[in-house]
Amino acid sequence: MRVHHIIGRHLRRTRRTTIADKTAAPAPDLLMRDFTADRLNTKWCGDITYIPVGSTWLYLATVIDICSRRVVGWSIADHMRASLGTDAIEMAVAVRGGQVDGVAFHTDRGAQYVSRAFADACRRHGIRRSMGRVGSSHDNALAESFFQGLKRELLHGRRWTSKAQARLELFRWMSYYNRRRRHSALGYLTPVEFERRMTTSRTLSLAA
Repeated sequence: MRVHHIIGRHLRRTRRTTIADKTAAPAPDLLMRDFTADRLNTKWCGDITYIPVGSTWLYLATVIDICSRRVVGWSIADHMRASLGTDAIEMAVAVRGGQVDGVAFHTDRGAQYVSRAFADACRRHGIRRSMGRVGSSHDNALAESFFQGLKRELLHGRRWTSKAQARLELFRWMSYYNRRRRHSALGYLTPVEFERRMTTSRTLSLAA
C-alpha cells in the first residue's frame, strides 16, 4: 500500500451511544468473547450505532446471527428508547419463523438493553439475554466490527440530509451485506448462501 500510495480509510471519532443504567441489574455474560457457533439461532449479538443525517441523527440497532454473520433483524429510529432494541428483536424473530427459543442474545449494558420492555420481549420469545462489561468493546467485538465495516463502506466521506434517503441506503447496504458480501470466516460465502448450504446439508443428513 505504501509503495502505491494507498491509504486506508480511518473512522472518525465516534458518538457515544452506550449509556448504562446503573440501577438495572445486568444479565450474565453467556458468551465470554466466544463469537463462534456451529448452528444457527444459538448465539446472536447486537448493538446500537448513530447515523449522521444533516444536523441530527438516526440510530440503528441490529441483531446478528453469530453462526452465519447474517443481520437477521434491525431497527432505525430518530430516538434511542427501548423500542429501538425491541423492534430489532421482533424482526429477527419474524425472520426466523418465530422459533428462537433458547438463543442467547449478547449486547452491551446500554439502557435500551437493560430496560424492562426489552427484558419482557426476550422473555416472551424464550431468548436468553447476555451482556458484556461496561466500556469493553472486545466483549461485543463482532457487533462492533459490523458497525465499523458499515461506516467504512457506506458512510465514509458522505452525509445525508434526508432521513428517508438514509433509511433507504441503510436498507440497501444491509441487503447487500447479507446477500452479496463475502466473508473469510464463512469460507468466502455470503451469509445467506452460507445459511442455505448449512440448511441443505442438515436436511440431507436427516434424510440419510
